[in-house]
Amino acid sequence: MSSVAIPDGSPFSIHNLPYGVFSVRGDHRRVGVRLGDSVIELATLLGDDEHDTFAVPTLDRFLAQGHERWASVRARITDLLMGDIAPGGVYPVSDVTLHLPFTVGDYVDFYASQHHASNLGRLFRPDSEPLMPNWKHLPVGYHGRSGTVVVSGTDICRPCGQRKTAGDSAPTYGPSQRLDIEAELGFVVGAGSDMGDRINVDDFDRHVFGAVIVNDWSARDLQAWEYVPLGPHLGKSFATSLSPWVVPLAALQHARMPLPVQDPAPLPYLQGHQDWGLDVELVVEWNGEVVSRPPYREMYWSPAQMLAHLTVNGASTRAGDLFASGTVSGPHRRQQGAFIELTWNGSEPITVKGEERTFLQDGDEVVISATAPGPGENRVGFGEVAGVITPAVPR
Repeated sequence: MSSVAIPDGSPFSIHNLPYGVFSVRGDHRRVGVRLGDSVIELATLLGDDEHDTFAVPTLDRFLAQGHERWASVRARITDLLMGDIAPGGVYPVSDVTLHLPFTVGDYVDFYASQHHASNLGRLFRPDSEPLMPNWKHLPVGYHGRSGTVVVSGTDICRPCGQRKTAGDSAPTYGPSQRLDIEAELGFVVGAGSDMGDRINVDDFDRHVFGAVIVNDWSARDLQAWEYVPLGPHLGKSFATSLSPWVVPLAALQHARMPLPVQDPAPLPYLQGHQDWGLDVELVVEWNGEVVSRPPYREMYWSPAQMLAHLTVNGASTRAGDLFASGTVSGPHRRQQGAFIELTWNGSEPITVKGEERTFLQDGDEVVISATAPGPGENRVGFGEVAGVITPAVPR
C-alpha cells in the first residue's frame, strides 16, 4: 500500500480531482481522476461495484446519475486518496493517452464578455453603438456543431469556404486567411431536463457537473461574409477543442464571486440568489510564448444565467450537453482572448517569437491553460487545451 505523491504547489491537489478518460499503451479506455502527476483508475480504486460506471470509455453514465451521486462519489474518492491505496490502477500522467471525456450532445456557444462584444462592435460597426440593443438583456448565443468537438492535442485542419473582402466584386473560395482562436470556459451538463421544462438560475449546480477549457477556433473571413442574417456557420463549425479534464463544480467553490453590476437589471428568470461569477485565470500561448491572460471574472453573464436562458423556451437538456462562455476578454491589452482583438483585426500586429503576427499560420500551435483559487494557497488547475494548425486539404 502507498499514497500518491503530490508535488508542492500542484494545481491537481486533493481539492481538485478532475475527471477524465484515458488509456494506457493503446489498451481500453476507462475513467480516472488526476491527483498530482498521477491518474487513478476509478474502477480499481472504488471496487467491483463501480465497474459499470467507471470501467467504460466515457463519463456519460456518471454524468447522468445526478448531483447527489456526484457528491457521494467525490467524498468517497477523497477519503480513499487521503490514505494508502493499492498500487494497481495508478499511472503517471506522462504514460497515459487522454481522450474526449464525454459524448458531446448539443453544443451552444454564448457571447458573454462585454469587453469582447464591445471590441468586435467597435471593429465592425465603428459608427454605431458597440453593443447590439439586446446584448445587456439576454445571453446571446448560437447553436454549434457537436460532431466537430475534439479533445486537446487534435490537429486543426485549416478550413475552406467563401470569403469576400471589401475590395472584391464577388466572393471567392479557398482556405481561410484569417484563422483565429477564442479562449473560453465550457460547462458540461450532467442531469438533464425534459422538453417544456426550464432550469432556474439557482438550480445551475444541480444540472451542471463541471467545467472545461474551450478553444472555439474561428475563421474570421468566412464568418464575416456568411454570418448575416443567421449567424455563425462554416466559420465556426469546422473544429472546437476541449481540455481533457472536467473540473467538477464542487472544486470551484472558492472561485465563486459576484458578477459585475448588470445594468439594466435582467428579467426575473435571469435573477437568482447564488453567485456564479468565477475567478478563473486563462493563459494563451502562441508557439510557446504567452500572449494573453484573459480573466474570466470579468464576464458579464454567468453560466447559470446562460443555462437558464438556454432552457427558458422549454428546450430540453441531456447528459453530455456542452455550453461555452464565448471569448473571455478583459478591459486591458493582453487580456483579450481572441487574436482579432489582440491585433485589432490585423492592423496592430504583435510580436511572437521575434515575428510580427496577426492571424494563425500553418504549423502554429496554440495552448490555453487555466487555474482558479482553491482553499488556502491552493490553485485548482484545468490542464490545457492545445491544437496545431495543419494545411487545408486540397479541393
